[in-house]
Amino acid sequence: MIRARRLSDGQDFPWNGEHENVWVDTQDPTPDELAALQAAFPLNRLALEDALERGHWSRAEAYPEHAFITVRSYVNPDQADEFTERLSIFTFGDAVLTHSPGGTRALNSVWPLTGRDSVNTAQEVTYELLDHTADTFFTAADALEARVDDLEERVFQRVRENPVAAVFELKHLVSQARRLATDAREATALLGRHANCTPADLVRYRDVQDSFTRAAGRFDTLRDLLTNLLDLHLNLQSQRMNEVMRTLTAVSVIFLPLTFLAGVWGMNFDHMPELRSPHGYALAWGTFLLIGAALSVYFKRRGWW
Repeated sequence: MIRARRLSDGQDFPWNGEHENVWVDTQDPTPDELAALQAAFPLNRLALEDALERGHWSRAEAYPEHAFITVRSYVNPDQADEFTERLSIFTFGDAVLTHSPGGTRALNSVWPLTGRDSVNTAQEVTYELLDHTADTFFTAADALEARVDDLEERVFQRVRENPVAAVFELKHLVSQARRLATDAREATALLGRHANCTPADLVRYRDVQDSFTRAAGRFDTLRDLLTNLLDLHLNLQSQRMNEVMRTLTAVSVIFLPLTFLAGVWGMNFDHMPELRSPHGYALAWGTFLLIGAALSVYFKRRGWW
């Protein structure tokens, strides 16, 4: 599919090979449409191969014919899943050509903006596309932060639950998001260094680069939070184990003197005054209860259970 829009007034029109002051968007073009694009625009062969390649990473290059950048972002940033989409941008002096397998969120957002005072040149369209792509990373960061907050509450409220699997799943998503944001940042920085554009356009590219940098920084923070959360879970489990062991130790200490007395009174000697006393049994039980109660009160005051 090919659609076209004039940069000057933002009006859509049936594209017939026009290549001046236009924005041409292609989505999964047919061989005939691709041939028509090559006939109208001087597309560098290497850039075209990168744009058509499935799963290509984010990169940028300033070719003699045009500037080129391809960036990968999220299909559903508010869900922060693993599904990504890619947008390739060919920026000429007075025209811009975009390619994607099926459109992107940034593309659909910027397309209606064309023709306004701040979006009526090829470089301004490129900036808006990159800027809206950077916004998707902030949306993904917000979604991941919410999931990390929920996981923190689970760790504190459900001590017996094992969150290790959920932590590593989130770390995988955060690492992927950080890699995508970092690749996009490097591509934008390369475009800003080598693209043939005005100083005002360079400022715009640096602004987008800063957005990708801040997004990558948020993902770094999330990754550190997850690492700390995993350490916290292990420390809580260790603390709980120490409390259990302390309780068991206290119970053992309570029964230790009782076992000693039972062993003494259980010896088979002929001359043991306690064994022949009419109150010996009651005395033994009274001694057991007194010692046990005294140790229980002592351990309770010390906070051992």
